[in-house]
Amino acid sequence: MRDFTDRVAVVTGAGSGIGRALAVELAARGARLAVSDVDDEGLRETVRRCAGRDGQVRGYRLDVSDRAAVLAHAERVEGDFGCADLVVNNAGVTLLASVSDGTWEDLEWVMNVDFWGVVHGTRAFLPLLTASRGHLVNVSSVLGLAGAPMQSGYNAAKFAVRGFTEAVAQELRADGVPVGVSCVHPGRIRTNIMRNARNDGLRDYQAVREHFERSVDVTAEHAARAILRGVARNRARILVGADAYRTEILTRLLGPWYPRPAAGRGRRPVTSTGRRPR
Repeated sequence: MRDFTDRVAVVTGAGSGIGRALAVELAARGARLAVSDVDDEGLRETVRRCAGRDGQVRGYRLDVSDRAAVLAHAERVEGDFGCADLVVNNAGVTLLASVSDGTWEDLEWVMNVDFWGVVHGTRAFLPLLTASRGHLVNVSSVLGLAGAPMQSGYNAAKFAVRGFTEAVAQELRADGVPVGVSCVHPGRIRTNIMRNARNDGLRDYQAVREHFERSVDVTAEHAARAILRGVARNRARILVGADAYRTEILTRLLGPWYPRPAAGRGRRPVTSTGRRPR
């Protein structure tokens, strides 16, 4: 898929960040867009930014963790556009919590959005992609390549996305199904994901957020262009940002030993509230 003109592109999590940047970039390239998010205000702004460009854009409120809603969304997109050529399962959230202190509810939340949202989107749209000989893009993370402290839930979801996507690609190839498949591993990107993160309430996460925002220099617009370049080249794995490339090299070279050089990194002052794990 080297040319996106007149292609029907479906993008979840399009209310901000990488999803919005992808929508705007695709609109500029003449794609027809079905964009969705749970954030109504953010979604309206994305639609506004895409309107007036060469492509057609429609916004849909969608909770990707709701299987029935995603299946209905695929049917509605088919009714509105007639097909789907590119599907980007991008919607995601994060959780800052140790495995001991995070709540069951928060772990389920991050898994339901980040992993099950990808599964729902893949299964719902795969028939349309097969019919159009299209391309599936599932967004994992640099933390789908390597583990990190205080990110066990997010790690679990993003590793799962990676494994699921690679398995889907192998199945389609074995069955001769003409659908391209890419798994995206962004590193630290300037988005709202850290500001909207849930946490265990036991640490100074404001300092974590401030440190993250100071250290990030890759924009969502850069990430969007890198993703579309990877799609155009039919790349199975799309890395975004120098830290993603470094992490992939480190894990390839060191295998299961990779966490040891990073031991102790990312620790922040602990301010206990006395809350017990649930």
